Amino acid sequence: MKYAIQVLGLLLFTLFSNAQDSTVVKKRIYTTKPLNGSEAPTINGLIEESSWDLVEWSGDFIENEPDENTPPSQQTKFKILYDQKYLYIAYRCYDTEPEKIEKRLSRRDGFAGDWVEINLDSYHDKRTGFSFTITAAGVKGDEFISNNGNNWDGSWNPIWYTATNIDDQGWTAEVKIPLSQLKFGKSKEQIWGLQVNRRFFRKEERSVWQRVPQDAPGWVSEFGELHGLIDIEPQKQLEIQPFVVTQYDTFPEEDGNPFRDGDDFKLNGGLDAKIGITNDLTMDLTVNPDFGQVEADPAAIALDGFQIFFREQRPFFVENKNIFDYRFANGQDNVFYSRRIGRSPQGSIGSSPINTEFVDRPTNTTILGAAKFSGKTKNGWSIGVLESVTQREIAKVEDADGNRRETIVEPLTNYFVGRVQKDFNDRNTYVGGIFTATNRNLGDILNIDYEDPNTDETSELVGLRENNLNFLRKSAYTAGLDFRHNWKDRKYFVEGNLVTSHVEGSKEAIEATQNELTHLFQRVDADHVEVDPNRTSLTGTGGKFIGGKSGGGNWRYTAGVFWRSPELELNDVGFLRQADDIRQFANVRYLFLKPTKFYRRANLNFEQTSAFDFEGNFNRIQYEFNGFINYKNNWWTEVGAAHKPRIYTNTVLRGGPRWRFSEENFAFLFFGSDSRKKFNFTMGYVNSGAKQNNFTFHRYVLRMRYQPFNALSISLNPEFERNPNKTQYVTEVDFAGTPRYITARIDQQTLSASIRLNYNINPNLTIQYYGQPFISRGTYTDFNYVNNPIASDLNERVTLYNDNQISFADDLYSVDENLDGAIDYTIDNPDFAFVQFRSNLVLRWEYIPGSEIFLVWSQGVNGLGDPGDHLFRSLDNQIFGQQPENTFLIKATYRFVL
Repeated sequence: MKYAIQVLGLLLFTLFSNAQDSTVVKKRIYTTKPLNGSEAPTINGLIEESSWDLVEWSGDFIENEPDENTPPSQQTKFKILYDQKYLYIAYRCYDTEPEKIEKRLSRRDGFAGDWVEINLDSYHDKRTGFSFTITAAGVKGDEFISNNGNNWDGSWNPIWYTATNIDDQGWTAEVKIPLSQLKFGKSKEQIWGLQVNRRFFRKEERSVWQRVPQDAPGWVSEFGELHGLIDIEPQKQLEIQPFVVTQYDTFPEEDGNPFRDGDDFKLNGGLDAKIGITNDLTMDLTVNPDFGQVEADPAAIALDGFQIFFREQRPFFVENKNIFDYRFANGQDNVFYSRRIGRSPQGSIGSSPINTEFVDRPTNTTILGAAKFSGKTKNGWSIGVLESVTQREIAKVEDADGNRRETIVEPLTNYFVGRVQKDFNDRNTYVGGIFTATNRNLGDILNIDYEDPNTDETSELVGLRENNLNFLRKSAYTAGLDFRHNWKDRKYFVEGNLVTSHVEGSKEAIEATQNELTHLFQRVDADHVEVDPNRTSLTGTGGKFIGGKSGGGNWRYTAGVFWRSPELELNDVGFLRQADDIRQFANVRYLFLKPTKFYRRANLNFEQTSAFDFEGNFNRIQYEFNGFINYKNNWWTEVGAAHKPRIYTNTVLRGGPRWRFSEENFAFLFFGSDSRKKFNFTMGYVNSGAKQNNFTFHRYVLRMRYQPFNALSISLNPEFERNPNKTQYVTEVDFAGTPRYITARIDQQTLSASIRLNYNINPNLTIQYYGQPFISRGTYTDFNYVNNPIASDLNERVTLYNDNQISFADDLYSVDENLDGAIDYTIDNPDFAFVQFRSNLVLRWEYIPGSEIFLVWSQGVNGLGDPGDHLFRSLDNQIFGQQPENTFLIKATYRFVL
């Protein structure tokens, strides 16, 4: 209770504090003019057409970083014209030493070297905007801005045109943006938010047209205004992009395996489209999408049993993802996690194998089609609707005698997501909601005939198509409400949301849900939850309430509460790591806003968090301090430390009793060199340790980037982790009718290195390489069983087996716990060594704006090494010594703009 009182007090202090306000800044206005029959500028980087004389230059930029509100080293000016189809922008970026202008090439959205950008808040909602960046080398960058500048979405790839030129005064650029790529309402005169931002590379200096104080509560809300857009008509976007893909796979041939004969060829095609329902709202369609050019996910291992979060990289789902985002609590928990759509099939291959069986199992679920209706209206409505259908997937099984069967491993499934928000109160307040639905056609077990692959006749052999999906829920629904209110020039805020979920299915499916690691209703010492095998549905809630100070002066502070009820279940189309959790947090941050001779910027942060479950158990408290400093020479340091005097968890024993870890301290230190240099690096170290050496954690990080010349950049990011733990969970066994929870000392070592290479032949023709070797090894010793799981002394928490109780033979541990000469139970050898290598080599050519050709070579190796070997021997044996699987792919798209 005392913690709740402290939180309430801090929250009240946060909301009603009379901290010093930031300086009021006058809004600048730029008035554009129409071409009115004048010849449109030719986009060649030379500002020489007479039509540019229709409008005046605007300049007088002010420095934003590092020394805000001072004159910049070099001035910038711009002009804006328009007609009924396009917006035209001209930039003059002065530089007294034009030979030193940095013209680094990069992939699209690379933002390398000198650049200038325009930000347009065409909704004029003071929260969202469209950003168009052009570098001195002619490389485009485009992003959708949301959450008042806290989120920049680089997946947005509109069609627009640009060119640059360097002369004796500096460099110039011309830009032509189709109005169809922007969103705005219908009115006699448009008033848009406007900002122009320049990066002066040599001094790592940012200057802006509209001053934004360093203590401002956001970015978009501080824009100036663009006037003079008279009688422009909203443009309904209509783009159709068919594609064709040829794919050739090679892999190690397996004798007798009809599914692994060494190679495979596929020819595929599909369609993407954008249809402007109105200027504000767009329908995105995809039919039989292909994501073969998307970079592979990094390798990872989770010994705690929880699912691993992977970021979305598929273009259809990434674009406009901010509209569908609904992070209802802390961390990565989200009502919509698009990686569920097209996931790996969840079902097993069914009955135990007879003789030797070969399996042809799909790696991903086929997305038959998806449609996304999204956008934001002039009057403040944000709308998002997504509908997707995935195919029923079947694994084929054949034994050495030719007997065959099929198993349904993923049912036909429909996913629906609807999201809406409404701004009001001069855009200082919004309320919104979300609804998601997942419906599966689980079907019945079917008997079918098979065609003999060697003849055209139907085989007399009748196989069984099995449905092993009884653990899946038939349907899942989630609904949520959210709000945010800002006041006092957006310096203060309060926000919150509520989520409720409802899942339905067979008794087997709902019982499996209750027993999942997310819920663990079977916990033996929990009085507030229990498994009910007769239930056919579960309904739960979650949410958050936070408030704080987000701008004005040097101080920032927030406080809040998150909760997830035991029955909350989102993982059909969302992401939920753990239910049955209540979290409280409070943090205070101090910003050093004015640079000195020692640093450019710096901040200090202190945070306190605590956690409870719905039974009232006080499970965790943590105090953390961290700070960041960017030195005058652009090197930087980040440091932090935390103390966890109380650590209890309901999940470590996977349904067993509540478990206590020893008191923990951790610290980290990262530092890096000037990222502008041709060679730059980051080094870091993370250390965590618990009392009585319960566990320790060491992480070593090195990131190096080298750009030998403007067209080529190379990066290498090796990491090494070592994580010894005296009480790593192994398994649960039965001992004379009593559950025994077995843990052991583990020595886990993990080595990985991501390698990237980007070669830019020109801004529209690039070669990109990504590779990651990954090795993780774990060896177990000192097996023990849990004695008193919440004892403060580690020696009382577990009991070690002595040499007479445990023996090892034939990859199996045998335990005679009571020393009566009979084996009481056995434990499978948990030692592991996992090795993986994944790589992508992609040539991307945007031969006309919006239309692309991809040449892709993907390679992968997976192996199980010898846990007794050192890491590099596993690398040699399991990666370099194996024949890899290769995919060669050609994908061509053509974007019709109608």
